[in-house]
Amino acid sequence: MRETSGNPSASADETPAAAAQPLLVYDGDCGFCGYWARYWQKLTGDRVDYRPYQEVGARYPAIATAEFQRAVQFIAPDGRRASGAEASFLALSHAPGRGVWLALYRNLPGFAFVSERAYAFVAAHRPAFFRLSLLLWGRNREPPRYDLVAFLFLRLFGLIYLAAFVSFAVRAEGLIGSRGILPLTELVDAVAFRLGPERFFLVPMAFWLNDSDVAIQAVCWAGAALSLLLTVNVSPRLSLVLLYALYLSLFYAGQVFMSFQWDSFLLETGFLALILSVARAPGIWLLRWLLFRFMFMSGVVKLLSGDPNWRNLSALSYHFLTQPLPTPLAWYAAELPQGLLKFATGGTFFIELFLPFLIFCPRRPRFVAAFGILLLQICIFLTGNYNWFNLQTMLLCLPLFDDAALRRIVPRRLSELAPARAEHRATRRAGRVVVAAVAMLIVFCSLVRMDERLGHSPPAAAQAVAGFIEPLQIVSAYGLFAVMTTNRREIVIEGSYDGAEWREYEFRYKPGDVARAPRWNIPHQPRLDWQMWFAALDDPWRLRWFSRFLQRLLENEPTVTALLEKNPFADKPPTYVRAQFYVYAYATGEEKARGRWWDRQLLGLYFPEVHVRGE
Repeated sequence: MRETSGNPSASADETPAAAAQPLLVYDGDCGFCGYWARYWQKLTGDRVDYRPYQEVGARYPAIATAEFQRAVQFIAPDGRRASGAEASFLALSHAPGRGVWLALYRNLPGFAFVSERAYAFVAAHRPAFFRLSLLLWGRNREPPRYDLVAFLFLRLFGLIYLAAFVSFAVRAEGLIGSRGILPLTELVDAVAFRLGPERFFLVPMAFWLNDSDVAIQAVCWAGAALSLLLTVNVSPRLSLVLLYALYLSLFYAGQVFMSFQWDSFLLETGFLALILSVARAPGIWLLRWLLFRFMFMSGVVKLLSGDPNWRNLSALSYHFLTQPLPTPLAWYAAELPQGLLKFATGGTFFIELFLPFLIFCPRRPRFVAAFGILLLQICIFLTGNYNWFNLQTMLLCLPLFDDAALRRIVPRRLSELAPARAEHRATRRAGRVVVAAVAMLIVFCSLVRMDERLGHSPPAAAQAVAGFIEPLQIVSAYGLFAVMTTNRREIVIEGSYDGAEWREYEFRYKPGDVARAPRWNIPHQPRLDWQMWFAALDDPWRLRWFSRFLQRLLENEPTVTALLEKNPFADKPPTYVRAQFYVYAYATGEEKARGRWWDRQLLGLYFPEVHVRGE
């Protein structure tokens, strides 16, 4: 501690007798000083006394009035004092978790110099910084608390997990069951042969113990049960550990049907939710970092792709038609004026590229980021079926708020269910060290993945670290709709007994019958319907699952046909199946009024006839 003059040792006779607690003296006529003194007092509680110099200055004749007016003065119980930035950090060191600033001041070369210069600049422009403080934090600033935020986040995240597990459970047998399209048993045998003992780390899943259909259903429904326990706040930490492990098992077992970004997104959020349940502050900041990466990289990849439709702002002129599973409202969105759609495309860039940086800003700008992201996600939610994806992204906006903001809108009875901070058992030092290490590892590896996504090549050591934890799926690269498709191609599968008369198979959610309106499926994820959309953009001979799917249709396998809306061969298996290729477009307003939602034109054969062996 030092004197105002800069002398590192102050003589005891310059101050009155030792006080019972430290004292921070500020200028009571300065609105900026009073604003921050009141806030620091809320942080430190009764561990530090705060008084204006107009009230106590006479007790310290060794400190000139000009010194009180120039900078805050921290006076320790033993009489030693400091001013300026050091005094501020000394006061804050009495608040839980704020001692790092004093440690940096005393131990990091150059930090003290920069801090004092910054303090002097702010002090010279107090009126401006007072107005800025009011703008950024509001008039009655409170220390942020996140007990209610964490409580609601974990309860609602339990519902997200529930949707994911149940959605896969009801389709798992047809997708990866023993008679499904890509049987799990085949994956287990192939990976065990190829990787040997390394498989337990490179492909971590519970199915190494048992890969039967019963085991698949057990994992799915156990996940659903644990999701409900998390939602009702029963053993939340244990539930989060098991939920993460079970969904990671399904992630690998699901193969191509679990290859979507939202599955990695769910796993990463689930891991961070576990950290949140252990340590509030690291959990909140890591969730904010995840939301930043997800949103910002979604905008970056659109620019890096070089797609002219994004660069000339025409992308949304196609999106509402060509997206995987449109909702009924997508037809109306596609009919909006081109000027409005271009404006909306520009707005998407603004929300994805600029608003994410407000996530790390003070309270009010952070709220602006949250509302902007929520607006975008609501628009996507209304016009496209993205299962729980948008719901989870909206939920990630919750940590951008604090308890004080939520208590204004959350019913009082619900907010009272959140445990108070005092009721939380403090994390032990070893636990804090582990959480800090894991947090730094996540941030480091996510920066590596972002750098790779930007087209760079990080150092080999950094890639090795990121690659080492990759099997755990706790850090992923994100980026949505980098390239906009400009027409909608659909695969229509047909079957026949004689090769002359063909009947169409109808899927539950993807477009087929031109008279059928698009359907809502949120929060369900119809994984076969989604894969059919991707298949239309790919070479069918590269898609192992597609030919297996056709084979199962020839066999009339009930677990696979149950994935469809209509099986035209329910009584007897077809002799032939084939896949036709169509281009789909929205019907005109007049056609829609007559009950037609789509127009389609045959492009040709997507996959040639497959027939029963021996025919």
